[in-house]
Amino acid sequence: MTALSVTLQDIRDARERIAGAAVRTPLVRFGDDTREVYLKLENLQPIGSFKIRGAANAIRKAGSAATAQGVWTASAGNMAQGVAWCARQFGVACTVVVPDHAPETKLAAIRRLGAEFIKIPFADWFDIILTGRFDGMKGLFVHPVSDPAVIAGNGTIGLEILEDLPDADIVLIPYGGGGLSCGIAAAVRALKPDIKIYACETDTAAPLSAALVVGSPTRIVYTPSFIDGIGGPTVLPEMWEMARALLDGARVTTPSRAAEAVRLLVERNRVVAEGAGAAPLAVALDGAVAGKIVCIVSGGNIDIGKLARILLKETP
Repeated sequence: MTALSVTLQDIRDARERIAGAAVRTPLVRFGDDTREVYLKLENLQPIGSFKIRGAANAIRKAGSAATAQGVWTASAGNMAQGVAWCARQFGVACTVVVPDHAPETKLAAIRRLGAEFIKIPFADWFDIILTGRFDGMKGLFVHPVSDPAVIAGNGTIGLEILEDLPDADIVLIPYGGGGLSCGIAAAVRALKPDIKIYACETDTAAPLSAALVVGSPTRIVYTPSFIDGIGGPTVLPEMWEMARALLDGARVTTPSRAAEAVRLLVERNRVVAEGAGAAPLAVALDGAVAGKIVCIVSGGNIDIGKLARILLKETP
């Protein structure tokens, strides 16, 4: 298996390529004067998630010939929206294969963007993530994680963080498949090698933490929760070496702590985050890391019903 590699120049090229699709999101201080925690608000992207960065870079880099028969991806919702948004710009068809637990808010957004989706059991869906294949699909496959162009697009977040807060000490990033954390880390490591970068997981789905303990990807028990944007049964083999080289480790929180972080973001910053997007803040507030902390609020596509329960101090 060829090792994945993304350079600082790849990321700088991606920033030029995605102009007009992704926006430069603000970095704001969390509403707590007792600690220095900053929020990188990727929930303010046109699709409500950072995924538009990688999708736009991959599709624009591939060009019109590669996308003539359409594009497709496998996603629980956010990458689906990124690919669908870009497909609509190109005027090509888009199909998304989603797992059976994909939230209705994200499915509605896929429909709104003009794409079609196919819902299949989670185990079958995860096989697509591992193999990049699904019978009957045609056109350009945009892998939601381990496409170097997707990773480079995600890495543009790292450029923006250090431009806005060059003395940051720690960056906390949700860990789904590793494309976001490794992309940001590739940029930040190249510009500020001494910064600490941690992946954030929940104890219901923490494959990276398990892999770091045993020294290789290993299967874990994956328990679905309202946090649909991160977690899985194992670390993708092609992402393992990149993650181990670029990240300083993983920090684990719980769904209840992530729900509390969702509520605090609404109360203190008027920011709506999905569970995955709030996980880094949950880690920061747990006190496991200290310094000038940047939390990546990766997305805000949360079901209204779940958000309402969280605001009532419940965990969906």
